[in-house]
Amino acid sequence: MKTYVIGDLQGCAHEAEALLEKIAQDAGGDARVLFVGDLINRGPESLLALRRMKALAETSCGRVEALLGNHDLHLLAVAAGAQAASKSDTLDEILAAPDRDELMAWLRGRPLAMFVDAHLMVHAGVAPQWDAAQTMALAGEVEEVLRGDGWIDFLANMYGNQPDRWDDGLTGMDRLRCIVNALTRMRLCLPDGTMDFAHKESESGPIGSGLLPWFDLPGRRTMDVTVVFGHWSALGLILRPNLVGLDSGCVWGGKLTAVCLDDRGLLQVDCPEYRPHGGKA
Repeated sequence: MKTYVIGDLQGCAHEAEALLEKIAQDAGGDARVLFVGDLINRGPESLLALRRMKALAETSCGRVEALLGNHDLHLLAVAAGAQAASKSDTLDEILAAPDRDELMAWLRGRPLAMFVDAHLMVHAGVAPQWDAAQTMALAGEVEEVLRGDGWIDFLANMYGNQPDRWDDGLTGMDRLRCIVNALTRMRLCLPDGTMDFAHKESESGPIGSGLLPWFDLPGRRTMDVTVVFGHWSALGLILRPNLVGLDSGCVWGGKLTAVCLDDRGLLQVDCPEYRPHGGKA
């Protein structure tokens, strides 16, 4: 069975259906399909995209799964009343849906990281201090809280840029927030692993800033595995021996991308520009 990974949908349900059809033809039978998060928001069909992914996951006997991205966590926070909606959100249809509670319960059960066939999957990035095993363990800490009774309090305190550098001694909400920020928001970092959240629309930091893409940090401890991620549309598709970047800007008029992990085969669907490029997040 081939395994395919798909980049950020962001509510582009029509394009997701077209890409899944291409995967079915390419696989020639059953395939495992894994999404790197941000199933919803910004695009035109967030409710349809979320319902479709939930149905696929629940009827696939484990062959379809999706990570939580920053937009998915934001939806959970807004739905729970723990965070105000943003003017740029396209979540109203989900929030008014009769199956809203079922959809939110399904989202709460999604992982923040997966390790599949020597590939470590996250939405945004991995702190340079973490190896694959620690990444999975730390993701599990957040998943446990999200699935527990205190999930609304967690979401209410999830937002913020501090602490901006991982330390094994972090505890409580500081620890959880730092894990979430690395896994779902990180793009650029200083060489010591300090995360920068100011630069969202470029593939590198300003000249002289010292900022580097998280995956180019010296001494990154996940160099021995292939990391698969999305989140960074300004970066576009990245294919390196130990790195697969999948956010090719579907909602911004780019492409929705799938990569077969078995042979690095590339499948893509062209997308309309649902949002102008100036509003990337």
